[in-house]
Amino acid sequence: MDITVLLKKAGEGDSEARRELMPLLYAELKKLASGHLRHDWSLTLSATALVHEAYLRMASAEGAAFQSRSHFFAMASRVMRNVLVDMVRYAKAEKRAQALTVHLEDCGDIGQPGNDILLELNDALDRLAAEHERAAQVIEMRYFGGMTVDESAAALSISPATVHRELRFAQAWLHRELASS
Repeated sequence: MDITVLLKKAGEGDSEARRELMPLLYAELKKLASGHLRHDWSLTLSATALVHEAYLRMASAEGAAFQSRSHFFAMASRVMRNVLVDMVRYAKAEKRAQALTVHLEDCGDIGQPGNDILLELNDALDRLAAEHERAAQVIEMRYFGGMTVDESAAALSISPATVHRELRFAQAWLHRELASS
């Protein structure tokens, strides 16, 4: 059965469609998660764990209905980004809590630039989304979601040429933002 049809049925509460859907999407979700983890975020998380956490968050979302395969993967990409950012924030909070009882000479190299870069990128993407939502969505789909230009275009109902323009604009905008911080 077509993935889009199964997604719609699952969104309508069809448990059989959900059971059929997960094996079809699992390999692609894992590839998407591997893409997220390819960057050096200094996280101890496997692609499998990221897929499972993202799936749990998506499954528990109220009224989650997906119009198409592209829409599903766009949302999965966003959820995975949120999972990674939440993990970095949690790790930073844990370090602050531990810093109260740890002596400075025992710390060694506690800086993890990968984590800080992810948080800075996340904040910059949020600022970009506030000003240019579609450009932020294109970045999220292409870099966090690993979606192709055509898949991104389909998910956003725009042309591939527009995806290229939005991508170039967003890259320049983010470069300027991140260079100034």
